[in-house]
Amino acid sequence: MDLNRVGMKRCLHLNEMEELRNDAYINSKIAKQRMKRLHDQLISNKEFQKGQRVLLYDSRLHIFPRKLKSRCIGLFIINQVYSNGVVELLNSNSTYTFKVKWPLSQAIHGAFKSRQGESQSP
Repeated sequence: MDLNRVGMKRCLHLNEMEELRNDAYINSKIAKQRMKRLHDQLISNKEFQKGQRVLLYDSRLHIFPRKLKSRCIGLFIINQVYSNGVVELLNSNSTYTFKVKWPLSQAIHGAFKSRQGESQSP
């Protein structure tokens, strides 16, 4: 066998393996997006009002455990509600506002303890 021919064949195989790896990466990203979209559709519709207190949470999809893991970011107050499902939130500690889509927030029902230990109702 010719060494040049063997070298070219090996490069061809390496390129094919790299293409397969890239395709698998792209397919896993698409699968993650589909699963997250499906999870967001299963969340029931919520109606928010201005001045309501909400918890903002972040959902992350881990591909190996096959679970959508959520973690709470913090307590916020609704500043404005838009008709397309976007909610403008006001940070409870400052005047900083930002917009999120509704599946990322969850209303607080009942009384809760503030940082100073006082009991407040929403």
